[in-house]
Amino acid sequence: MPEKNIAAAGALVLAAFSTFASARTIAVAAGDGAQARLQEALIAAQPGDTVQLGAGRYMLDDGLSLDVDNVTVRGAGMEATVLDFSRQKGAGEGLLVTSDDVTLRDFAVEDAHGDGIKSKGADRIVYRRVRVTWTGGAKETNGAYGIYPVESTGVLIDGAMVRGASDAGIYVGQSRDITVRHSLAMGNVAGIEIENSRNALVTANTVTGNTGGILVFDLPGLPVMGGGNTVIEKNLVIANDTPNFAPKGNIVAGVPRGTGVMIMANDGVLIEGNTLEDNPTAQVMVVAYPKPFEDKRYNPFPRNVTVGANAVSGGGNDPQLPGAAELKGAFGGALPPVLWDGLGKPGEALSVTGSLPGLSLNLPAQGASPELARPALLKADAPVRKVDRKTVGAPAALEARIAR
Repeated sequence: MPEKNIAAAGALVLAAFSTFASARTIAVAAGDGAQARLQEALIAAQPGDTVQLGAGRYMLDDGLSLDVDNVTVRGAGMEATVLDFSRQKGAGEGLLVTSDDVTLRDFAVEDAHGDGIKSKGADRIVYRRVRVTWTGGAKETNGAYGIYPVESTGVLIDGAMVRGASDAGIYVGQSRDITVRHSLAMGNVAGIEIENSRNALVTANTVTGNTGGILVFDLPGLPVMGGGNTVIEKNLVIANDTPNFAPKGNIVAGVPRGTGVMIMANDGVLIEGNTLEDNPTAQVMVVAYPKPFEDKRYNPFPRNVTVGANAVSGGGNDPQLPGAAELKGAFGGALPPVLWDGLGKPGEALSVTGSLPGLSLNLPAQGASPELARPALLKADAPVRKVDRKTVGAPAALEARIAR
């Protein structure tokens, strides 16, 4: 090895050892003054440090923030360590993270006035066994997002639980290289949402009692565009039947109650190996973006969406669609599992490679009213391009952090 390479390698090893050797554990207990003591710990932390939260309920009256790289915030468990924001004065998030290589694990956030936990521009972030809950049930005034990483490269969400978000329980937006797994989303408007993001793996989650279970959207007018290359597999998507309680005007306010998996205007999505049960509008819905838009970069149509083999039962028995009674009557009392609005290029939009029957609404144009539907049995051609499984999911290096 050339001498300059040896020297560079040695410097990296020494830097890593120095960080490890100097890493501290900063303990913060619940009780009086928790707001100031916890925020001070997050400010004082250095790369490599752990902010250790003891068991108990931390009564907080303002949001918290972390902007130091390579810090772990760790509690005693998602039921044992609770950050309670019910007395929060502002409308911001409970915890905001804006630094890289952060690990958040084993604690809960309750009743944040805004989003539960938001990370922005935070690359290689890990959420491990984190719970975010709004304890008053489904309310429009609840925070929009529970777990909310945005504009990040490398996101791992593992073993999380979110309930009560008025937009999405687990939301990953404008990001890439994402894994959401082994998590529970219930009682939200959207259980899990992947938006304007690429290379996402959504696997082995349970989504139930939401308005819509799993959403994969691509929207216009955002800094990061071109979402796609997403795999949705091995999830339990069951009885998502909560009435939509999103604030009016939000894009998710248009998600019909009873939607299992919904794909909107995305390019390259594979849905297979899931259990889809008792979602009363549709087990799988594939649609174009329905609103007017001016963004010339934007393609409003779904492309290369594949519905593979999934275990399906029930559902389609109470569709929230115009002409629902007539549609149900035409199909023996329940709609088929796959519902497509019929928009997109033939041979490109949608393929159903499993044995699931489907219904196309055959809308005449993007933005057309559902009242103009001309329903017919679905004929879905093979997509032009398939998902690249080798590129989906969070970086393997993030796995080491959840084993600690």
